[in-house]
Amino acid sequence: MRVSFDLDEVLFVSPETHKTEPPLIFPLRILYKERLRLGTPALLRRLQELGYEVWIYTSSFRSEKYIRRLFRCYGVRLDGIVNGERHQREVQSRSRTPLPQKLPNRYRISLHVDDESVVCSWGRQYGYKTYQLNAQDDDWAEKIIRRAEEVKNVELRALEESRNTDG
Repeated sequence: MRVSFDLDEVLFVSPETHKTEPPLIFPLRILYKERLRLGTPALLRRLQELGYEVWIYTSSFRSEKYIRRLFRCYGVRLDGIVNGERHQREVQSRSRTPLPQKLPNRYRISLHVDDESVVCSWGRQYGYKTYQLNAQDDDWAEKIIRRAEEVKNVELRALEESRNTDG
């Protein structure tokens, strides 16, 4: 099962409004100015330990290489990245009508974590599960793990039911 995260205002936050991970050491903090929400590396590693693939799905045009290297500085290896350029190339360019800025189910992502209510509301219309996160919340990581487990259990039940009806 795949869990994806938006970057801006979800994993990348301002130290003025959110608790953040300590800045990277010099000179890395010059290259990577973004600050991670406190607990991000531990959450992403924990999800992977639980068997989830961890993806980034952002509408920003930061390069995949930049995103991957930034997270490696925090000891996290990402399983996949969809940035604005990839989404435009692989999702939007194949459609004659405008699509939402994110369609996680196109990448078999089971749960997408975002701060934008419109992205979360599109989940119902376009068939993907979401968790909305924006404000400072000391329990955010545990809430996301619980939500991921809920989604996984629903998917497992649906798979089991389809096997029972097919056989």
